[in-house]
Amino acid sequence: MTKDFTFTIKSICLDENYHPAANTRITTNFANLARGSYRQANLRNALKMIDNRFNALAQWDNPKADRYSVELEIISVDMDIAGSGNSFPSIEILKTNIVDHHTNKRIEGIVGNNFSSYVRDYDFSVLLQEHNKDQPKFTIPDNFGELHGKLFKYFISSDSYKKHFKKPPVICLSVSDNKTYHRTENQHPALGVEYQPNEPSLTEQYFKKMGLQVRYFMPPNSVAPLAFYFVGDLLNDYTHLELISTISTMETFQKIYRPEIYNANATAGKSYQPNLKNLDHSLTQIVYDREERSKLANEQGKFAEQHFIKPYQTVLEQWSANYA
Repeated sequence: MTKDFTFTIKSICLDENYHPAANTRITTNFANLARGSYRQANLRNALKMIDNRFNALAQWDNPKADRYSVELEIISVDMDIAGSGNSFPSIEILKTNIVDHHTNKRIEGIVGNNFSSYVRDYDFSVLLQEHNKDQPKFTIPDNFGELHGKLFKYFISSDSYKKHFKKPPVICLSVSDNKTYHRTENQHPALGVEYQPNEPSLTEQYFKKMGLQVRYFMPPNSVAPLAFYFVGDLLNDYTHLELISTISTMETFQKIYRPEIYNANATAGKSYQPNLKNLDHSLTQIVYDREERSKLANEQGKFAEQHFIKPYQTVLEQWSANYA
């Protein structure tokens, strides 16, 4: 069964001239920014925010805060199913690369960052909603996330992944607004102060099936913790510059997308519950359509159902049953 899926990995530079491809998930943060009349200004300003944040965190031997810049690649993963010759856009992620202008070296960063998946859209926007429609109590369907998790683990253990990337991915997400996070005494030079949630979230459970564990850190001079999903040892498997590339990239997107949390005017305390209705926050100068993003997630979930889940249901069920 392992020969039923093959992956094709494509890369495109995310810069101010970026235009989303036809099969790009429009809900992806960077794709949303790259639309409309403010497209180029959005991208230019976001990329500048990333560079500024990177230099603020990588402050050693960097007196003018201009030593580094971050280059971003959009990694698109198409999957061929059962040798059909028809590929499905399974995963899209960002890869960071760091340019050191003092040494004129280009340093490979981390792949993962802004993770997006049509199958995840299906699970959350179609399957989960239909399962709970007109039900008195919210419940999780049996085997929720099992197929997606196995496909992800299969991908990162594949020869295609290993050929393109040296280390496992790190996926950085926002914290959950219905959980409370407590500050610990643990502190890392780049990641900052560690927080722990009062209970696991549905996202944690979903990503656990992808083979990922999670830790929460609030980087220096940040106002809220970020969720870091990873394989292995987050603190020791990656260099400080690699981690800073992820922090600067994803914190920038979160400031744009969730300013109530990540661009709040007050810093998270010892006990912190994110609040998406927080009025005491600042807005960036970047235009972002959150309402449209939510609507499109439903459309993309239905797209996955129509073009992936239903046509290949038998193959997927057989493969999932045999994949350890």
